[in-house]
Amino acid sequence: MSLACHATGRRGDFSFDIGFESTDNAVAVVGPSGCGKTTFLHGLAGLLAESSARIAIDDVTVLNDAVTRRPAHRRAIGYVFQDIRLFPHLTVEQNIAFSRSYGGDEMTVAQALDLMDLRGFERRRPAGLSGGEARRVALARALAARPRLLLLDEPFTGLDPARRERLAPYLLRLRDEVRLPMILVSHDPRDLDLIAQDVIQIADGRVGAASHSPAAGAAGA
Repeated sequence: MSLACHATGRRGDFSFDIGFESTDNAVAVVGPSGCGKTTFLHGLAGLLAESSARIAIDDVTVLNDAVTRRPAHRRAIGYVFQDIRLFPHLTVEQNIAFSRSYGGDEMTVAQALDLMDLRGFERRRPAGLSGGEARRVALARALAARPRLLLLDEPFTGLDPARRERLAPYLLRLRDEVRLPMILVSHDPRDLDLIAQDVIQIADGRVGAASHSPAAGAAGA
């Protein structure tokens, strides 16, 4: 699998021009606070008016704003926000079902529940979930539309070490079994050890360095 991403744009007075190529499924974007990590994800996802993005997977262009700018919900990109953003008035099942289809090949709610081991949680509301459970629901909702790329903004934030360890296998399943390319934004080196295979260092909205960092949980590692 190969992944090439490039996004440029600005948010207020901050400009960014970030791109990379990787042959691994899980790429971490790291850097100091305010360097543009989340802004880069927003540019890829089409959440910034002043931005342009290009994404190619296995040398096939799946998004090119220079040709046709698609709205965020038509980009075939799953996004799990740092603050999760589940709908508090909807059940787990309804939150997952809310996910939009990106071309008629959507995953059923049942399949998404099974993938994230959420059977038995269907009728619960977000207020009755732990932090790790809520993140699994957010992942299931993102996956239900069968995205071509998954964006994860600080996926372990707010989780204690035990819950972090319980969530990691689900992300490894997506990386190694589903083979879904993902971009992970994090400031925590532990996330790199758990999930990331490639690491892209950025500063001031630009790429600084890239390094190969096999995750401890990788198959065959």
